[in-house]
Amino acid sequence: QVQLVESGGGLVQAGGSLRLSCAASGSTFSINAMGWYRQAPGKQRELVAIIYNIGFTKYADSVQGRFTISRDNAKNTVYLQMNSLKPEDTAVYYCTTTTTAGDPYWGQGTQVTVSS
Repeated sequence: QVQLVESGGGLVQAGGSLRLSCAASGSTFSINAMGWYRQAPGKQRELVAIIYNIGFTKYADSVQGRFTISRDNAKNTVYLQMNSLKPEDTAVYYCTTTTTAGDPYWGQGTQVTVSS
């Protein structure tokens, strides 16, 4: 089992920045990737960014160049630096991890609201 706790969401004006954090605990030795998804009202949950143990990263086209995902393995924490935020980035952001067992784990979600 892996537990994930997110922090860092909030309200920001368009063009501003926020940094999300997600700390993992439990069976962290089994983690092979950590990432962020988001879900806006009335929309499906979508991948924002993911970082694998080997350092490979992947971003959604809509955030490429504005968001940066990073990871502190010593702290079992993943970060999402979000710059140049747009109103369309407004969503609940969920931390997720995949493990060698295959089952994904999810955090409780943190709200990000970008005002125009």
